[in-house]
Amino acid sequence: MGALPVFRWRLAPDGYATRRQLRARGLRPGGQCVAAQLERPRRRRGPLVAYLYRVDLAKPVRPMTPSRWAGLGKANAARRICPQCRTDAGYVIPTSLGTCLTCAYPAPSNYPRST
Repeated sequence: MGALPVFRWRLAPDGYATRRQLRARGLRPGGQCVAAQLERPRRRRGPLVAYLYRVDLAKPVRPMTPSRWAGLGKANAARRICPQCRTDAGYVIPTSLGTCLTCAYPAPSNYPRST
């Protein structure tokens, strides 16, 4: 039975890093399993947990290829196109609305005057 070593927040020994820390160094976990975890206690809920990976087993980040850059550009462009009016909104469409702001909040039409 293999239990993970647990360290208190900010007290992890050298040689361990989180995914974000690995990425900042230009590394990735590279298929290795979680080596340890950090726990930050909280008053009213369970502790916050951060998983740690060994730095010596980490591999370098794979470089972006031209086709990956092209795919990323197409994906970002698709997030800017309104599904209702099919125009480029000029910004990423909010998922909460699902359409551009013009379609979500149309301008009120002229109301007939009551005399």
